[in-house]
Amino acid sequence: MTQTGKSDFSQGSLSSNILRLAGPMTLALLVNTLYSIVDRIYIGHMAEGGKLALTGIGLAAPILMVISAFQSLCSTGGSPLFSIARGERNEERAARIMGNAYTLLLGFGVLLTAAGYLFKEPILWRTGASADTFAYANDYLSIYLAGTVFVLTGVGMNPYINAQGFGKTGMYTVLIGAVVNILLDPLFIFAFHWGVKGAALATVISQMVSAVWVFRFLTGKTALIRLRLGSMKLDGSVVKRMLGLGVAGFVMSFTNSAVSFVYNNSLARLGNDTYVAVMTIINSLRELSFMPVSGVTEGGKPVLGFNYGAKLYDRCKKCIRIMTFMVAGYCFVMWLTLMLVPGFYVRLFNSDPELLTVGIYGVRHYYAMFFFMTFQMVGQNVFTALGLAKRAVFFSLLRKFIILLPLILLMPGITGLGADGVFWAEPVSQIIGGTACYTTMFFTVYRRLGKTQRL
Repeated sequence: MTQTGKSDFSQGSLSSNILRLAGPMTLALLVNTLYSIVDRIYIGHMAEGGKLALTGIGLAAPILMVISAFQSLCSTGGSPLFSIARGERNEERAARIMGNAYTLLLGFGVLLTAAGYLFKEPILWRTGASADTFAYANDYLSIYLAGTVFVLTGVGMNPYINAQGFGKTGMYTVLIGAVVNILLDPLFIFAFHWGVKGAALATVISQMVSAVWVFRFLTGKTALIRLRLGSMKLDGSVVKRMLGLGVAGFVMSFTNSAVSFVYNNSLARLGNDTYVAVMTIINSLRELSFMPVSGVTEGGKPVLGFNYGAKLYDRCKKCIRIMTFMVAGYCFVMWLTLMLVPGFYVRLFNSDPELLTVGIYGVRHYYAMFFFMTFQMVGQNVFTALGLAKRAVFFSLLRKFIILLPLILLMPGITGLGADGVFWAEPVSQIIGGTACYTTMFFTVYRRLGKTQRL
């Protein structure tokens, strides 16, 4: 197997290389959000109990984010190492990294399925479930957890397709699953009257289809580096390096779960089920608004990692600049639309008057400083792409765990706004965390590339 010009990121225009991967990735990630967003839109518009069902799905979110954290552990931890190995022309090591990632994802899938069924009920009550919303959350999770292995292997192995230069194939992974989900949702929810259970079943089936697609491609003749049984035997040094680097993505997803848990708990305690429903909408919009950012940064990471492995440091610096400008431009446009028409986004999910009033306030204040996420996301992903695990982990923890979590608890009292004050925590954390992350990346990575043997 040899690397083609198409997948040799040391050649050609950097912006073209990034866009060639980022374009399909962005579309794929946007489509992937439809797994959860379409579920919530359909559920929110159920004739009976739509708002309560929407709240119930939001209460399940922290558990789903924990599953995502373990997927991220192997994808964000292994795919940069995979790209660096390819840049070094070490295909044997690249194959071993990919095979070990698949084995870990299978193991995590089994363990998380068992743990989910054991602990979902007490977690839901502690998250802020009420007597009216618990049944919806529990019904959804009871079915969703059955597809955990498919979630992990389908989403977790897709970056290894993208890292080989097959951006369109990676896009098809989520596109196929999303289309299946979109078609099955109305059938199961409304035609069969299965409600949230139908939404969960549609999601499980669609994720299974995506997982099969990924497996068939990575074991097929088209892949430059194939997934083989021999490479799936766990190698201690590979696993240690992968998990060490993947801790950054894991912490980011796990802290997302913790933040979601505290948000829901605080809003249920200070407000009511409507506030939790609004947070469900905000989380859906967060997934939607962050996907293009993730597409650009995920598209840039294989290019950055490849050129770093090839010791082409000037190209690395240019890659960082391009990623920054792309993300900044998008964040400004998205911020503007959220400030101007927040009601449009809220109505996508439910038109209840109380929900609309609280939702417009929540969206505007939660996203008030969205532009600063440019610096958090670019800085974070540069650290990850270059294998700087400790720095990536630190800045994952800094914004979410050290800054945001305390602010969620403190801002209602500081602002004197009660439940409304909870929404102010996010913009403050974005300013502080984003500025700190990018500034550190600039001085400790960008300015030192090519001037020292170690970063």
